[in-house]
Amino acid sequence: MSVLRVGNASGFYGDRFDAMREMLTGGPLDVLTGDYLAELTMLILGRDRLKNPDAGYARTFLRQLEECLGLAHERGVKVVANAGGLNPAGLADAVRALADRLGISVRVAHVEGDDLTAAHPGTLAAHAYLGGFGIAECLRAGADVVVTGRVTDAALVTGPAAAHFGWQPTEHDRLAGAVVAGHVLECGAQATGGNYAFFRDGDVRRPGFPLAEVHADGSCVITKHDGTGGFVDVGTVTAQLLYETGGARYAGPDVTARLDTVRLTQDGPDRVRIDGVRGEAPPPTLKVGLNRLGGFRNEVAFVLTGLDVEAKAALVRAQMEPALGGVADVRWDLVRTDRPDAGTEETASALLRLVVRDPDPEKAGRALSGAAVELALSSYPGFHVLAPPGKGAPYGVFEAAHVPQDAVDHVAVLHDGRRVPVAPAKDTAVLEAVPEPPPPPPLPPGPARRAPLGLVAGARSGDKGGDANVGVWARTDEAWRWLAHELTADRLRELIPEARDLPVTRHALPGLRALNFVVEGILGEGVAAQARFDPQAKALGEWLRARHLDIPEVLL
Repeated sequence: MSVLRVGNASGFYGDRFDAMREMLTGGPLDVLTGDYLAELTMLILGRDRLKNPDAGYARTFLRQLEECLGLAHERGVKVVANAGGLNPAGLADAVRALADRLGISVRVAHVEGDDLTAAHPGTLAAHAYLGGFGIAECLRAGADVVVTGRVTDAALVTGPAAAHFGWQPTEHDRLAGAVVAGHVLECGAQATGGNYAFFRDGDVRRPGFPLAEVHADGSCVITKHDGTGGFVDVGTVTAQLLYETGGARYAGPDVTARLDTVRLTQDGPDRVRIDGVRGEAPPPTLKVGLNRLGGFRNEVAFVLTGLDVEAKAALVRAQMEPALGGVADVRWDLVRTDRPDAGTEETASALLRLVVRDPDPEKAGRALSGAAVELALSSYPGFHVLAPPGKGAPYGVFEAAHVPQDAVDHVAVLHDGRRVPVAPAKDTAVLEAVPEPPPPPPLPPGPARRAPLGLVAGARSGDKGGDANVGVWARTDEAWRWLAHELTADRLRELIPEARDLPVTRHALPGLRALNFVVEGILGEGVAAQARFDPQAKALGEWLRARHLDIPEVLL
């Protein structure tokens, strides 16, 4: 059968608004996908739904369709998006109303069954991660637009591919290939040079969005429309493959993809072929994301300028202590951005960040803010803050749970109103770690030089609940021979002091010349809790690349 061209126009709720039009007008497509959901987004949508029961979906998607639904219809492009969030039925109705108002005849379907909030009292939103076969049912029945709630990001590609090629749930290798393609596409321009360690390799001022040419055997080519910015090479695809993953087994509701079987080949300018992906039966359980309100949070950043920075910090901490005695969680961080004999006041200044969290909005709000404001004329010389402290803001907590696959009523609601149950996977396998592969032969002894790791390796990091993953890859075989021996879990703990007392698991992926580290608990209760300066660990990999090691001179 023909190649299926699947594009992406959104990597998160708030991504580039014009991307949908750019993808529809930039070149041929069969399916246009959009990923609008993240752990934090589900919390945001949950709060929206508290205010309005009819809300709970990504409103940006509707505004994009208002401009682009006619274009998609004219070009015969199917639109598949998880923008339904907590209310996919509501979004489907809104899309139908929009189509009627625009005079465009489109068939709109949706997928539901992921909402398990009622079964998890105390949560704001509890949603299972569904697979792609509900999407496939909608498309096979003739839908032009399919909206879903919480499905896996890769399901936006596995669903259309299964519908187009007629794949069955037991065709694990083909499904695994589509999962890998979906994982590469899901974060939009991250596959085309966005947020890329070696961004100076191309022009990334306005990277285009990616697309995958998916073949019937599950292999694909990652590319982008001609004439768009950014670039696609083995490095950009490797970086995205490592993003927010763990070990060699990448589990999902439809299939477990073996990342240690992925082969990447440069297939021409801005074209990377992915093949060789092997698949295994999925786990017998589905992941469930549990979002709840954790309490209230507030922050004050004191600016400490010039001399005696540490003494100034000690003074203000002592002055604030009486107001903080009953607060549940207090965190102070002194960020030394100051320089001696600085040429500007800003570069002569350090920041002392105070972050508090408490179930009581009063303790995290006016009690803290009032105490900080009262110091304005009675504290360290040069006292000022980055912004006036305000009242406490609610924060969320994310947890992951698991339920049996058959505990979820996965349903495809077709464009004509028919409800088609989607059976859970019958062939399952309990997820087990892959044994560590043997390392490559080490480099021969030779002179070394103290230098940043980033001169020979790229990295990309991200969040998974309270954990962070840091994927590190070498650009050459020689660098891989050094990296595989040098960057152990203990070495990473040395380079990232925050991780010294935390569990760190290293996963080797020799086919990608990569190591993937999972650092458990470094993000506390998840991104919404904002327990860390970089709450989503987006720059953790870049910090690691900036750390200095003894690197063989032959690599530099």
